[in-house]
Amino acid sequence: MTEAAQPARGAGAAQPARGAGAFSAFERMVALRYLRARRADGFVSVIAGFSFLGIMLGVATLIVVTSVMNGFHRELMDKIIGINGHAFLQAVETPFTDWDRVSAKTAKLPGVQLAIPMVEGAAGISTQFGQSGVLVRGVREKDLTRLPGVAGNVKSGALAGFDKAGGVAIGQRLAETLGVGVGDPVSLLIAKGVQTPFGVAPRIKAYKVVAIFSIGMSEFDSVFVYMPLTEAQLFFNKENEATVVEAFVTDPEKMDDFRINVEKSIDRPLIVTDWRQRNKTFFDTLQVEKNILFIILALIVVVAAFNIISGLTMLVKDKTQDIAILRTMGATRGAVLRVFLIIGASIGVVGTLAGFALGLALAKNLDTIRVGVNKLFDANLFPAEFYFLSRLPAIVDPREVTAIVAMTLTLAVLASIYPAWKAASLDPIEALRHE
Repeated sequence: MTEAAQPARGAGAAQPARGAGAFSAFERMVALRYLRARRADGFVSVIAGFSFLGIMLGVATLIVVTSVMNGFHRELMDKIIGINGHAFLQAVETPFTDWDRVSAKTAKLPGVQLAIPMVEGAAGISTQFGQSGVLVRGVREKDLTRLPGVAGNVKSGALAGFDKAGGVAIGQRLAETLGVGVGDPVSLLIAKGVQTPFGVAPRIKAYKVVAIFSIGMSEFDSVFVYMPLTEAQLFFNKENEATVVEAFVTDPEKMDDFRINVEKSIDRPLIVTDWRQRNKTFFDTLQVEKNILFIILALIVVVAAFNIISGLTMLVKDKTQDIAILRTMGATRGAVLRVFLIIGASIGVVGTLAGFALGLALAKNLDTIRVGVNKLFDANLFPAEFYFLSRLPAIVDPREVTAIVAMTLTLAVLASIYPAWKAASLDPIEALRHE
């Protein structure tokens, strides 16, 4: 006698009764017996195991990858916008000599946190140990100490007395490249310096390093040099001028409102650009990459769902006689259908929960794992010079995790429908006739 029929012989065994409620104790009991495959059903059990592992790894991978992409987006947004501002006001038609008035008016606009006048220019920087190209920014001390990204991230030295010190603040990676520390001199060079009878001569001038900061984005930490605004005006031949006023706002998504307010409040010709124009392609590319990775990795779950179909189909074929006996004992087609739905759904639910737990654990400790692997194997996973960030960021989005879990459970249930329907469609007489 087959294992499905054996319980019917014992006293008090669960009986498949007509009219029993959906997903009754009997149906759950039969599904559990089939899930606990014996030696003869070992191959079916192996397929079920691979289905479970596929779903678990698929869910975990999706959670980790989407979390890392979210972390990249947030970190890059904070670093890029945090150091460059949300909006940029540049003068047209006339020199930007009224930068003080423009920056004061901009700072008073609704939603504006900070407006910083700057003198910007490319230069070369060198010491006896190295040289590099940099972007020099002339700012006032009161603005530099409030600048997001720099303020609070000074690793050595201080910004107090920055205007009077006459020195420069440089990024940590630049300091490492040049081999300098606080108090050491660096030389800045620009091609367009002093006008002489023989033409324009390059200008080179030495400054002391008064502070070293670490923004956390390697590209910025190796490029930016800050000096007092008045000194930058002299160095770049911009006497009493500024090149740009950068504005930081509370809501970066409302830049259109900011533009309207600038046009109404500031009565001078200006070119206004914002972070969307300067970085739109970059952030759109990140979003496209995230979507493509999600689709590719979702195929892992799809493959696991096909494993559920193949495993259940083989189980139905192996249990044809058992299903026929259950039908002759009074089990309805619906009961048989639900038995196999429970089996497929159980693999999906357990695999999804395991993947959910594994994915969250990895996402929460991803950078710690990276550091541990680097130390263990003397490797350099996620090098900052290539990926711009000094750590591996991960931000878990509850909405995305919910969508991943819901998608996986739906696929598991859908994958179980066809084999369950085939099992319920078996004719018990035809099935037993060939035994």
